[in-house]
Amino acid sequence: MKYLFSVLVILIAFLSCETVIKDNSDQFKTGVFEIPSGKGFVKETIIRKDSIQISKYGNQIDTLSIKWKNNFFYTLRYINPKTDLQKDPMFVQINKIKKDGYDFTVKIGFSKFSKKGTIFKLK
Repeated sequence: MKYLFSVLVILIAFLSCETVIKDNSDQFKTGVFEIPSGKGFVKETIIRKDSIQISKYGNQIDTLSIKWKNNFFYTLRYINPKTDLQKDPMFVQINKIKKDGYDFTVKIGFSKFSKKGTIFKLK
């Protein structure tokens, strides 16, 4: 009888716990973002809408296409590349999600070059 009572108490306690997972899977697909200067990056402001990303850094403004493979991986391509390096796609992997941004690793083309950074969502 004690065994049955113990099982019932554990079962009731387990079933009464509710896990709520908020789905924020699209939180980084649109909006205004910023990559702060430092660690090899210049301050960059990014606006994302649909499949377009507009990047502003210094006096430069570039328009890129963005294609999401899943919620943690996307590819960027310059729409009007100015150099041979800009003709290569940039593969971006989200490594760690934070309250207002994420850490990422970007790889240019199929080279071994990769760089880590942090991006923050402003709006």
